[in-house]
Amino acid sequence: MANLFRRLNPTRAFNGLWRHGDFVRLWSSLTITHFGGQITFLALPLTGALLLDATPLEMGVLTALEALPFALFGLFAGVLVDRAPKLPIIVWSDIARALALLAVPVCAWLDALSMGVLYAVGFLVGLGTVCGWPAYQVFMTERVGRSNLVEANAKIGVSDSAAQLVGPGIAGALIQWLTAPFAILLDALSFLLSAWILRGIRSGPNDAPKMRASSVGAEIREGLSAIWRNAVLRALAWAISVWQIFRHASLAIVVLYAARELGFSAGRVGALWMLAGIGSLGATAAIERLNQRLGFGPTMLAGMLGTGVGWLLLATASGSELAASALFGLGLFVLDFSGMVFFINYLTLRQAVTPDPLLGRVTATMICLTVATAPFGGLAGGWIAEHAGLRATLLLAGLGAIVLVPLVAWTSPLLRLRTLDEAQEPRQTESVAEEMAG
Repeated sequence: MANLFRRLNPTRAFNGLWRHGDFVRLWSSLTITHFGGQITFLALPLTGALLLDATPLEMGVLTALEALPFALFGLFAGVLVDRAPKLPIIVWSDIARALALLAVPVCAWLDALSMGVLYAVGFLVGLGTVCGWPAYQVFMTERVGRSNLVEANAKIGVSDSAAQLVGPGIAGALIQWLTAPFAILLDALSFLLSAWILRGIRSGPNDAPKMRASSVGAEIREGLSAIWRNAVLRALAWAISVWQIFRHASLAIVVLYAARELGFSAGRVGALWMLAGIGSLGATAAIERLNQRLGFGPTMLAGMLGTGVGWLLLATASGSELAASALFGLGLFVLDFSGMVFFINYLTLRQAVTPDPLLGRVTATMICLTVATAPFGGLAGGWIAEHAGLRATLLLAGLGAIVLVPLVAWTSPLLRLRTLDEAQEPRQTESVAEEMAG
């Protein structure tokens, strides 16, 4: 009887995804790069702020260039992911990002490091991500199945939170010990290790290249049309694209704000950023209960609102070193708790409502649409900080995110979306997939 029940219930058959070998490899590779990414997240801006004496506007340019590949190549990446085998895309994007990151310690060793080098590295790492990340998401969905998406995304969220929990503290110590440019070497090695782990995954029936009669332009239009016809995806696309302006305005200057405005050392910045990891970890533990109590859509909106509160708390950090540290740490906790709540539901919802034939294009197109505004946000954040101050930039980001939430609730079905099943039935994008098949 127990065996029969497991056959009828695929979620239980996995006994949790820890018995699913391909998922374990995918999870391991992503966890390793998440830990490495925590180093670069702090080390790259600290290299500009402390070693190269970058201005706020230069930091804004760096943030903008990191996001620019999503705006330029995101739509084409979607077609690539749908047409080509996903696993080689993921592996080669890891290798490409490793080589780009290696340029920072090499140039530092040659005494040739400049903001121009950081700009190039930021752009190339973003280019690798714009190809690798949608391929990863589609590949994971194909391997674990839609019925296991919530569990898979929650497990990935836990590993991401764990990386944020201990990664920044380790990163801060490594930056002080090795200096920021040479700490980035470890992130490069993490991408190489990730690529090696993924080599253990065998090709499946969905991994063969797909020959299509339609042109690249036609497939891009199909991805855009799928999003436009689906009320949920359409609402998510415009809401997150606006939210990304505020997010990247703050990302452009928050490390500079901590180092210059508040006078924190690299070690203190890393230690305080561990509170962000605690917030993210708490969100992964609370997400199911929040969805049951508030509903799927309202929980997403509450997460977006919370990010605005987090930015306002960061902006209020002042006073003694202890008081400033407490407010800054609280802001990071609230920001990442809220952001993780929002992100888990957004990612699950996007994957769940998209038909399989369109999954690659819709994933990459959504990433493109929702991050296309990020370069503008980075530049705007740097410009505002240059003219009005670092603290004012964080205040504006927080207020903007808070004002955005009622606009989204008023103009979209998200506030009324109580369960994931309500979004899946009917699938508004299914007709597009049927047209493709015909």
